[in-house]
Amino acid sequence: MSDRVDATAILLAAGLGTRMRSHLPKALHALAGRPMLRHLIDAAEAVFQRVVVVVGPGMEALEAVAAPHPVVVQHDRLGTAHAALQAAGLFGHGDVAVLYADNPLVTVETLRRLVARRAGPGTDLALLAMRPADPARYGRLITEPDGEGGERVLRIVEWAEADAAERAIGLCNAGVLCAEAERFAGWLRRVENNNAKGEFYLTDVVALAAADGARVRHVEAPEEELRGVNSKAELAEAEAVIQRRLRRAAMEAGVTLLAPDTVFLQADTVIGADTVVHPNVVFGPNVVVGSGAEIRSFSHLEGAVVGDRALVGPFARLRPGADVGASAHVGNFVELKNATLGEGAKANHFTYLGDASVGARTNIGAGTITCNYDGVNKHRTVLGADVFIGSNATLVAPVTIGDRAFVAAGSTITDPVGENDLAFGRARQANKAGGAEALRARIKQGKN
Repeated sequence: MSDRVDATAILLAAGLGTRMRSHLPKALHALAGRPMLRHLIDAAEAVFQRVVVVVGPGMEALEAVAAPHPVVVQHDRLGTAHAALQAAGLFGHGDVAVLYADNPLVTVETLRRLVARRAGPGTDLALLAMRPADPARYGRLITEPDGEGGERVLRIVEWAEADAAERAIGLCNAGVLCAEAERFAGWLRRVENNNAKGEFYLTDVVALAAADGARVRHVEAPEEELRGVNSKAELAEAEAVIQRRLRRAAMEAGVTLLAPDTVFLQADTVIGADTVVHPNVVFGPNVVVGSGAEIRSFSHLEGAVVGDRALVGPFARLRPGADVGASAHVGNFVELKNATLGEGAKANHFTYLGDASVGARTNIGAGTITCNYDGVNKHRTVLGADVFIGSNATLVAPVTIGDRAFVAAGSTITDPVGENDLAFGRARQANKAGGAEALRARIKQGKN
């Protein structure tokens, strides 16, 4: 049975994010490889049956991120209350919560506590609040005892308008509100823009609700979840929070991180139990690692699959399309791109394998490269099982090497090699007696 409630989440994502100093809309900036908006959508989808996203004009890229959820365009940026009101036609029945795309760290558990508080007795409007270490210029919640052992919120006072006593209050507004759909829409329509910016602020709904006699209560959550992301510095701080969560989740799932703070994960990284990740490893998007594998230091993985008990690194690079089979080895300064290593295959040193298929138990010698690009098209190299490729071999694609074949060190292979064949593709060595001494003499005389 679904844990979602019959309610609607309105996600405000129309902000340009000028403090980001970027051409990207603020909500498109990524955390752990995923846009901020997507993080918020994921959390909202786990709690609310309906999700609506409000974007600004010309934000087609954000609309794509929001899919398949409906999108409303705020053509004139007249404030947060105005943005929420654009989606009033999609509020539906039940409750409505308004969230901000630049608050991407809010957790599913906190959202569930918010909707539970609103649905509980004695609450007409629920909001999220926090006690930041530095309240700075956050709006303060003015509350009073409700006579039932709790508190009701009377209003939110902005820092610029607060007196000294009000600025001393540690309980701060996080901006997220939840109320019954029809009443919420009514309050939004009554918000005025009598302020320095001439904008319609969502926070004014609290005072309007209290003036109507509505019972306003708050849910307190950690600052880590509710902090806004409005600059690249704050984006980096949020990335640190996401990374801590991902590392903790990985370790709780049975992954060993030898130096957790030095390992960087993506939101979609999957790592099996009993895998060991050494210090200074970076996981890019779309990486799946099996169980019992070992990822050694200074390796970078992106768009790759690593099988059970495989060994990767140190200093390995797995690019998109890399598929490392069970118990296979990818060693130091080895790069794979669109290449498959069969079970137990090894490429242990200084090797590039691009557009290649390597059979089970095949050994790739140091310095081997596949020449997969002719300047126009990519071509594939196919190696069978139990093949031995000597050091410093050059495999010019398209080329096929059969099972149990042996390629001599230093060979350039341009033609197919059959099963059990021994291939030499190098010039014959010639030694000239006394030639070294004669050559040095010529060099000293300045002759070629």
